[in-house]
Amino acid sequence: MKRRQARFKRQVRVRRKVRGTAEMPRLCVYRSAKHIYAQIIEDTTGKTLVSASTVSPDVVEGLKNTGNVEAAKAVGKAIAQKALGMDIKNVVFDRNGFLYHGRVKTLAEAAREAGLSF
Repeated sequence: MKRRQARFKRQVRVRRKVRGTAEMPRLCVYRSAKHIYAQIIEDTTGKTLVSASTVSPDVVEGLKNTGNVEAAKAVGKAIAQKALGMDIKNVVFDRNGFLYHGRVKTLAEAAREAGLSF
């Protein structure tokens, strides 16, 4: 339980600084052992504008495993393409208490390569 509490403390610390507005919504990342999820959220209205994950059928095609770095790269590319389709170019990155390392870092770099700026 101690690891989970540490993540929640980091999450609160990050959320104090990171807020999504209409001009710059928040790109929030969640990772589990099997999957990785990404959402673009506008915090002023509390609505999710775009989402992608390894659970969605358009991303899972061609993936052998959903809990690795290649899957995170696919999710990052998919979220960026969907966001650019809705004319969202600038976002603020919310790592959701997870360390910026491994799958979270790969997702962020793939989203940047696909056209999002943060």
